[in-house]
This record gives sequence, structure tokens and C-alpha cells, in this order.
Amino acid sequence: MSFTGATYSAGSQKSVLPIRPALQDYAWGIRGLDSRVARYALESGIIDEVDPDRPYAELWIGTHEKGHSALLDGTTLEQALGGPLPFLFKVLSCGKTLSIQAHPDKDLAKRLHRDNPAEYGDPNHKPEMAIALTPFEAMCGFRRIEEISALLRKHPEFAACISDEAKLKVFMCGLRDEESKRDALQALFSSFMSCTHDVTSMNLKLLLKRLQAEQSQNHPHPHEDPPWERKCARAILRLAQQFPNDAGAMAPFFLNYLLIAPGESFFMAPNEPHAYVAGEIIECMACSDNVVRAGLTPKFKDVPNLVKMLTYSMGGPSISAGTPTYDDDRIMRYTPPVPEFEVMILTCNPGERLVMPALSVPAVLIVIEGSGSTDSEHGQRLVMRPGRTYYIPSGCCPLVLSVHQSKHGPLKIALAHENLHMEDPTLENRNQSVSWPGEFAVNGSPAPVSPRHARPTLS
Repeated sequence: MSFTGATYSAGSQKSVLPIRPALQDYAWGIRGLDSRVARYALESGIIDEVDPDRPYAELWIGTHEKGHSALLDGTTLEQALGGPLPFLFKVLSCGKTLSIQAHPDKDLAKRLHRDNPAEYGDPNHKPEMAIALTPFEAMCGFRRIEEISALLRKHPEFAACISDEAKLKVFMCGLRDEESKRDALQALFSSFMSCTHDVTSMNLKLLLKRLQAEQSQNHPHPHEDPPWERKCARAILRLAQQFPNDAGAMAPFFLNYLLIAPGESFFMAPNEPHAYVAGEIIECMACSDNVVRAGLTPKFKDVPNLVKMLTYSMGGPSISAGTPTYDDDRIMRYTPPVPEFEVMILTCNPGERLVMPALSVPAVLIVIEGSGSTDSEHGQRLVMRPGRTYYIPSGCCPLVLSVHQSKHGPLKIALAHENLHMEDPTLENRNQSVSWPGEFAVNGSPAPVSPRHARPTLS
């Protein structure tokens, strides 16, 4: 789907135009000027000052009805384009864990929107890609069934929240029978999510008491457990502190817990469980705000639909640091296996010039780091500062980025547009069990290695 026929005035068709993004102040956002979202919102002119006590969670750049971007004269971005963008571009500042959630595929999104439009406000699917701006923690995808089986044996409080039938399926499923593993995983997750609050609350308290003692310096063997187990325990203690008495604090027992570095990315397909924990990212997704939640949130929870919709594939997402594109290693491309979007990160160092690629589709960009300027063959000059956001019409002449040699750091820009490289994705749909060396080896056997992508830090 291409939007080359914008209806904005002819004089601006080939000019890059400043836009004002939309701000979302969800409770999990980072507060005050510590939030990149707050600083960007201030620079873009959508707020006059930053409240130190207010959470600044998301900055939206796109045409979604819950957060339209607009040109400086008040014209909406959708009006300038002559139609909606197929994607939504965001900056997230996560100070507190987001809910355990998944996003529906197209068929389920249509049904959810039809049956419950108040909670599911549009009929679109929501595949999404995250690119880390800071070290970023997240829970993504189910652990391997062998790991969960070992954790059930080690943590009786967790096991007490699972039915005997589900535990038996986990313990008995064949090592090579993927269908049995998926069936066991679904039985376990369904049993855990349907466990009564009294049972989960009592066992969570017992678990926290034991983990706190084991984490204590007074414990006789504080480093007896392998590092991944100690990280898992610390994650549970942290989640329980953020969401007291919420059984979702035990999620690290069945979800992969990963840390990615700035510049690394992962893709979450529809119907895959995840929960972002801490850090700041760029996020790009199909134009939707549909979220099916099940824990770690005071918002609407839809456990029955979440249990039914998940694929129950195992292993973490593939991790990619992007790939150089347009014959320039300063332009890194992040391409998911969906047509709605892809992202480029452009880095121009002090004393350099960098020509942005000409695009056949509309694009939006945001300055994420550093300062500099851009020029075009039409004489248009733009000042680049972190948080400034622009709309680039399709067919616009290429911009030339430049950074004065006296600057102490590079200018970095994130650019989003429809996917122009569907035939060569840098990120893939996770359709098989994937794990990484060092994550967790059961009975001393090494975990299989993803053949294409770099290894994330998992616990």
C-alpha cells in the first residue's frame, strides 16, 4: 500500500515539513527530565515545560486516531498524506514494567473490535519491532519446556499454582515432539493464569520470602545457583515490588528475560507473549493500539482470549543489530517480515556529510541524538536537534546531513516508512524453538544456536 498522492499544497509537496507528535503519559513512563520522551516532547513544542512528577511514556508519530501527528499549521499528517500511514512510529521511556501482553492477528483483531470496541479500538493487527536506545530489558516469548520443567521442580511455590494435570504434561512431553511441548506449555500457562487469587497470593508471598533470604549476603551459599537463576530471582523480586500481590511477578519462570544493547532490535509477531521491563526504545508497528493483557497491570485483563490466541512457540526472539544499506555503513536498516514498516538509523559523525536515500514512499523521522543540519538541492535547510520530528513526502529530493567538526558526538536520526525490503528482512518470524548458548543448558546439553542472528543476553 503506497501513499504517493498526497493532497497537501503543491508548494510543499517536495519539502520536508516539521510535525508535532502526540504524547502519552501512561503510569509506567519515566518521570520528568529523566525521560527521553519528555525531552523530545519539549523540543518538538507539544509541551511548554516538563513536570518532574509526571510520567512521560510514549511519543507517537503517525495517523492513529488516539494520537494524530500534525503539521505546524494544524493540518493533520493524515490530511497532508491524503490517507493514513500503515504504521505507527513511537519512542518509549519505560520506567516500570508494562503488562504481560500479546497483540492479535488480523482475524482476531476484527473479532475483538466487533465484540468489544471499547477495549479494542481498531480492527488491525499489531506486529511490532523494538530498537534499543539504551540498555533495554524485556520478557519475550516462552522459555523452552525443559527449562520450565526444571523450574517447576526447584520452586514449589510456582508449582503450587499449576494443576497436577498440567505439570504431568510438562514432565512427560517428549523431548523431540514439538506438538506435545506446545500442548504442555498451553496447559501450564492456562492453569497458571486461571489459578485462584488466594492460592497465587499465598505462594507468591512464600516465594518472595525465600528468594529474599537466598539473595541476602547472610545466606550460607549466595552464589550456589547459576547466574541465570539469580537474575531470574532478582527479576521476580523487582516485579513483585512494582506490582504487589500480582501473580504476574512469577512471569520470569515461563518467559525469557533478555537484555539488549543500544542499536539492537527484536521483532514481536502477533500472538506472541511479551512484557517490556525497563529502558528506552524506538518502536515501530502496524497502525494499531490493540493489546490483549493478562497481568502486571491495573488495566483491563482478557485472560481467556490471551490463553487461546498464543502460538506457544518456545525460545526468545531473534536479535539483530541491523544491516548496512544503500552502500553506506552509516545507514543501518531494520526490516521486519511484514509489509507495513521498516526503520533506518542514520549516523553522521562530526566533520562528515551524509546523503539520505531518496524514497518512493512517505516517511517520518525523529532526531534521537546529537545536533547538526540538513540541506537539499532546493535550498531547504533544517536544524537537527534531539526530539525534532519531520514528515518527508514521497519523491522528496534527498537531504544532506552535516555535522560541524567542532561537535563532540554524532547526529543520529531514526527514519520510518513502508517496507521497501520485504525480500530481505533483518528480523524474522519466530516459527521454531530457538535458544542461545549460555541461556540455560538442561542436563549439561548445549542450547541450539540461531544460525543467523547475534546472541542476546538472556536469563
